[in-house]
Amino acid sequence: MNGDQRSIVLLAMPSIHSGAWRYPGAQPDFQSSFEQMKWFAQTLEQGCFDGLFLPDSLAVRAAPIEALARGHSVATLDPLTLLPALAAVTQHIGLIATASTTYNEPYMLARRLASLDIISGGRAGWNLVTSSNSNEAANFGVEQHMEHSARYRRAREFCSVMDGLWESWDEDAFCRNAASGFFFDPSKVHALDHRGPHFSVRGPLNVERPVQTRPVVVQAGASEAGRQVAAETAEVVFTYQTDFPAARQFYADMQRRARAAGRQSALKIIPAVFVVLGDTLEQAQEKRHQLDRLVDDESSLATLSIALGHDISQYDEDGLLPEIPESNASKSGRDRVIQLARRENLSIIALARRVCGYQGLEMVGTATMVVDQMQQWFEGGAADGFNIMFSHLPGGATEFVEQVVPELQRRGLLRRRYEGRSFRENLGLETPPHGYSRRCVNGSDYE
Repeated sequence: MNGDQRSIVLLAMPSIHSGAWRYPGAQPDFQSSFEQMKWFAQTLEQGCFDGLFLPDSLAVRAAPIEALARGHSVATLDPLTLLPALAAVTQHIGLIATASTTYNEPYMLARRLASLDIISGGRAGWNLVTSSNSNEAANFGVEQHMEHSARYRRAREFCSVMDGLWESWDEDAFCRNAASGFFFDPSKVHALDHRGPHFSVRGPLNVERPVQTRPVVVQAGASEAGRQVAAETAEVVFTYQTDFPAARQFYADMQRRARAAGRQSALKIIPAVFVVLGDTLEQAQEKRHQLDRLVDDESSLATLSIALGHDISQYDEDGLLPEIPESNASKSGRDRVIQLARRENLSIIALARRVCGYQGLEMVGTATMVVDQMQQWFEGGAADGFNIMFSHLPGGATEFVEQVVPELQRRGLLRRRYEGRSFRENLGLETPPHGYSRRCVNGSDYE
């Protein structure tokens, strides 16, 4: 690719389809095995993927134990323990850890992410989330889960504190001059002295300045509050639009919000997509149907209740979804599910099977068909790339790297080798200027 040509952004995550672990050839313990995750990261790197994204939660789902026993995501490795280990066995791929602003403290998280950035040579990313799982509250001695809008106000202040801590040290602060006896220049270290509604943090951070200055910040909120936090804080925005016109509208809206927030660079908009490949369209469709047949109905109904933030066991599963009251769960996730039910006139059990499988954007077909769709979204102003979820692991990742990646490269849509030295550079993101975190922020913004 020439220097003026955009490369499609490719991120990947473990499959969230509830039937994926049961698919023939799948490794059921994939997400709990370091050897499997090492293979995954190295395979993605062979395919010139930009980053590996690890979702996370700080509690098991609020579901009956019988339903939990049917799913594969109840126990996974902690991202900020796993990713430093993966950094040691990879060279180029970005490493994105999910970490909640609701049940973390900014000093500890800033320290861990700065350490990951240094260990990896500038490849750390942070997926900023506000916890929607109410079970997390009980794990942190909190009786009542924080209200939705309050979670986002806390998140905005949390990110601002993180930015300030990451700039505790100037780039040349550590002189390590044995002759003079000075290990660092005292004039080049900055205490934060932050005091806000949610946090009081003195600083400075006792880890050096991150290689990237700021680890790449990712955000996925699609509610009004979530979009605004993303526009103000994130550089990469995950999205879940399922049709092209809606995706274009979301893309334009997020860029407008970023400009209004004073952001100088455009955001990278990355839809999640479930990819199922076959030698023919019919073969790929049958693979998708086989995956869906492996989903347990009891687990599906529990998953639907979680997605809606409302217990649906009281309703006839063969009937249509009734009006669902709002809750303190994820608003954008709830709205997507309700829209799907209304749009396709689905019964509750049919909706549950879709939600427990995957109800978002999917690309099912041959490698050429999948690349055709990716190219339309990429060149049509709907996406800068995609967060890929494979049909199953390890086979789905192998198929994608061997079939889809070469076709993307043949069309000039994807690099053939890494050109940047850091995750930020490979994404085409600018390094924040010196002093970026010391912009004036009114304390009332967090109240």
